Amino acid sequence: MWITVPLTVAVIAVLAWKTAGGRSTETATTRPSPTATSDLAAKLLSYQRRQPDDPLAIGRADAPVVLIAYADFRCPHCARFATETAPRLIERYVTSGVLRIEWRDFPVLGEESMELAKAARAAARQGKFWEFHDAVDAAQEPSFSEERIQEMARQAGVPDLARFNADRADPDVERAIQADMAEGRKLGVFSTPTFLINTQPVLGAQPLERFAAIIEAERAKG
Repeated sequence: MWITVPLTVAVIAVLAWKTAGGRSTETATTRPSPTATSDLAAKLLSYQRRQPDDPLAIGRADAPVVLIAYADFRCPHCARFATETAPRLIERYVTSGVLRIEWRDFPVLGEESMELAKAARAAARQGKFWEFHDAVDAAQEPSFSEERIQEMARQAGVPDLARFNADRADPDVERAIQADMAEGRKLGVFSTPTFLINTQPVLGAQPLERFAAIIEAERAKG
């Protein structure tokens, strides 16, 4: 617990600073020491999973830059990032091996958000996470009925719908989602989408240029 509280406070402070347009009010006495900054960076980097067989990730496991996305399937700003910005980042950076994108579930907009997260995890068990993800975000609907979830699964090409529905009810699926949410809360995530690009937090669906600038800066660190 000794590092969780300072970590959360530090990340929230950075998020607030960036959201305010980079206006800082800190004094020389409140700036973290180089050692503390280095320790925080190492801790933030440790949240990268880099599992080669992770169905909720896209890109090389050894990519120099990892973008962790804490998102809710019913969040319109998450859908905006997924449909407008992510494809361009994939084209520019993921396909060239520079960037890896790792999804984290953060369903905070009600029970439907949790049901969609479960459905996406069930689709992932059949290798169709990103297809389901893209189908939901492309729809950008305010509500998803059970019938609509089934339709999204078919649209995503999930081959076995009986298995899909059984997997949605697997307690391990909800436990994995809750683990993602707990991780996000440790980092100070309080809204979606929130991103962590190596050690740099980004709050909200920022313009492509904002993401590109951070990715290039992290890439240059070598």
